[in-house]
Amino acid sequence: MPIPEVVVDVTRASQLDEVKRGLAQVKEFSVDVEADSMHHFKASLCFVQVGSDEHIWLLDTLLPEVKVSALADVFADEKRTKIFHAAMGDLQYLAEAGIRVAGLFDTHRAATLLNWPKVGLGDLVLEKLGATLKKEHQQADFSVRPLPAELRAYIADDVRYLTELGRMVKQACVDADILEEVELDCARMCAEAQVRPDISQTELKLPKQGLTPKQVALAQGIAKKLHALRLVLAEKADVPMGRMLSNTALGEVAAKAPTQAKELTRIKNVRGQFVRDHGEQVVELIKQCIEEQRAGTLVVEEEKKEREPGKRRREDALLAFRKEAAAKRKVTGSVILSNPLIEEIASLNPKTPEELKVLPYFGAKRLSLYGEAIVATLAAVR
Repeated sequence: MPIPEVVVDVTRASQLDEVKRGLAQVKEFSVDVEADSMHHFKASLCFVQVGSDEHIWLLDTLLPEVKVSALADVFADEKRTKIFHAAMGDLQYLAEAGIRVAGLFDTHRAATLLNWPKVGLGDLVLEKLGATLKKEHQQADFSVRPLPAELRAYIADDVRYLTELGRMVKQACVDADILEEVELDCARMCAEAQVRPDISQTELKLPKQGLTPKQVALAQGIAKKLHALRLVLAEKADVPMGRMLSNTALGEVAAKAPTQAKELTRIKNVRGQFVRDHGEQVVELIKQCIEEQRAGTLVVEEEKKEREPGKRRREDALLAFRKEAAAKRKVTGSVILSNPLIEEIASLNPKTPEELKVLPYFGAKRLSLYGEAIVATLAAVR
């Protein structure tokens, strides 16, 4: 079993050429990234770890001269497989750094479609390779320099076993006859990976049960202003916005609209320190929203319209089809049709199987196996 032992700290621009030469010799390599998103308001990409069968390279991306974009052509080469585990967040950080990934194989997505009971990296490495990954440093601050030895070992281990694990998981996909479906999902992940979303535009879900339309409108106005306030407070304290006030706590505060600081302390998930430091400011904001609503000047976003009934019927029919087809094939439902595909097919509402070819992540295999049945399913609910 090829497990790399040579670990190279990449701290100079000239070393990036060495990494490129090393990766040019292999058909597959593993990738992971580390950021400091749990410790700072504005998260930074701290490391990109790349592993082959012989080497592990730890790219210190906090150093201005270590530009991971120098490896852009290697990452974009679809003929070389890049093995990630739970890639979506990593792909966003890489996109910000000028890297677009092609040829992705995500062991987490594959294990999920294989319907394995445990899909965490540590669980898979232990089960498939008999090695134990230490996970106590998952929430560490990887922006600390010099990096402590135990954190260096930790980030190296995240790719040490991943290349070999990727081969094993891919073979399991072949044996289960789901490789095409997994690869299409991975291709979608790469294509849809964007830079991390603007946190100022965070979509907030509010608890609306038991609230009148007027109370819902007030909660929406409070939530919008409270979100803006927590961004200011979190940036000043240099902590993640969720550590200042979580989305859940923000929603509860907006829905309950307390007008006294002591009422804030009774709301679940609102930390006592937050109330002590900022409680008065929050209740003043709420009072302002109440006054604005009375004056008719409170700005609230329009409710999103419900999907048209025809599309909902088509989605329900496709979900029922998926369940039946998955049971017959003895695979998970997402192998038959992923949730995004169900939505896209329901919107397309094809009259012939050939129309399904316009969906880029549907694939020839699904068209052959299910094209006619999908069209018939939709025809039955038209």
